[in-house]
Amino acid sequence: MTGAPGELVLADRRGPVLVLTFNRPAKLNAWTDELEDLYFDLLDAAEDDPDVRAVVVTGAGRGFCAGADLQRLQAIREVSGADRAPRRPRDLPLTLRKPLIGAINGVAAGLGMVEALYCDLRFGSSSARFTTAFAQRGLIAEYGISWLLPRLVGHGRATDLLLSSRMVDAEEAFRTGLIDHLVPTGSVVDAAVAYAADLARHCSPASMATIKSQLSNDADGTYADSVTRAEGLMLQAFRGSDVVEGVGSHLDKRPPNFPSLPVRSSDVPV
Repeated sequence: MTGAPGELVLADRRGPVLVLTFNRPAKLNAWTDELEDLYFDLLDAAEDDPDVRAVVVTGAGRGFCAGADLQRLQAIREVSGADRAPRRPRDLPLTLRKPLIGAINGVAAGLGMVEALYCDLRFGSSSARFTTAFAQRGLIAEYGISWLLPRLVGHGRATDLLLSSRMVDAEEAFRTGLIDHLVPTGSVVDAAVAYAADLARHCSPASMATIKSQLSNDADGTYADSVTRAEGLMLQAFRGSDVVEGVGSHLDKRPPNFPSLPVRSSDVPV
């Protein structure tokens, strides 16, 4: 694991999987600008690291992320919009081409819940808990959660969770779709890493990046539009080397050897 003991986000390479850990356990990993900057820096680095094929994000100690640090939040009122330094988009994790898997080990509240929803999949321990928290703090549904949450749990449940800010335990979270895999015993991080490592071993990075893009682009389109886009993407896939390797490795009964994603500055389309 890299990073000094006081580092706000720890990075741990486990083969092709990068584990990022929010590291303010005494504050339940409450979010700060400094933590955000380091987390986003590490995601940016992982994006173009050919040896990283999936990322798992979790929290140190008893929580995943308790949301914005309320002491810092109080100070925002005293800073004008003109005085605030420009920042990267808060939803930067959604732009990661590689699988981003949440290992929710405790409370995910407010902005912490939003960060959990930015993950492609969520594994949850029996201690996982979720609360939108915004209405109880005099805030609104922030950072796209009013778009993300109904697509996971349905409009009615999303309305309930956003208006009431009530706490959702792991069982309800799993039942309603906030958690995709419930890990009642053992390490939730180990379970998420095992899943991520399986993706890294058996799935084409280019295929997964394209599928993530399809899921995002097709969310508000029609079925017919989705089929039309898929036909064009399928022709591109047939022209690529990954299909040859995927089919050949299956017929040869051997593990596939897919190439890494090209870096974002590359002219190779993904």
